[in-house]
Amino acid sequence: MVRVAVFDFDGTVVRGQSGALLATYLWRHGLVSPKRVVALGWWGVRYKLGLPKRQNEARELVFGAFGGHPANEVDDLLSSFYDEVMADRIRPVAVREIARRHEEGCKTLLVSATFSGIARRAALAVGADGYIATEMERDEHGNYTGRVLGTVVEGAEKVWASVRWCDAHYGPGAWEFAYAYGDHRSDLGILSVAREGSFAVCPNHAMAEMSRARDWQVLDWDEEDKEAGSGAGRR
Repeated sequence: MVRVAVFDFDGTVVRGQSGALLATYLWRHGLVSPKRVVALGWWGVRYKLGLPKRQNEARELVFGAFGGHPANEVDDLLSSFYDEVMADRIRPVAVREIARRHEEGCKTLLVSATFSGIARRAALAVGADGYIATEMERDEHGNYTGRVLGTVVEGAEKVWASVRWCDAHYGPGAWEFAYAYGDHRSDLGILSVAREGSFAVCPNHAMAEMSRARDWQVLDWDEEDKEAGSGAGRR
């Protein structure tokens, strides 16, 4: 039986939200309008507060700026964004935790609502065995249309997408969710199916309370990284 450890990306493996950071990055480079940035900000407020929202909206607001652009150009821009903004936001303790699960014999899977071009780079950086992320539609010429392809990997879809990925890679009935790591209420589904351990990473107060009520461990990876850094300095 293959044991799988699932890691959320935004707010868990990485500090911050990649979608909001990408919108700011594009705005600074003159690639999105202020109106689009404001709309994304309002979506982010609703996300934080748990208010009704359409999951495709935020991704399409960002990728709408790329409508008609060749996919290779957009993918290169996402790679630059990762190198310039996201790489330094990876939590070192997350990388260590992924390595620890590997040492225990687990496979590790990065699951995120972010764009696949960003998740792919992150999975390579942290040493995950695979990744699942939101795919964007391309037209017959290979250009991005600005629309989401399929379903945003958010909430319950994180569970179903992980099941499909594991079935495809390890075979139906030949694997199990062993561990899960997440930071937000949208991760409740994936945290609920882990059989050996569920971990809320740097959660807000409400998420921390929900996690403790379920006997899930609450982790402060930012504090752990600070302590590790202080220890290295003392040596």
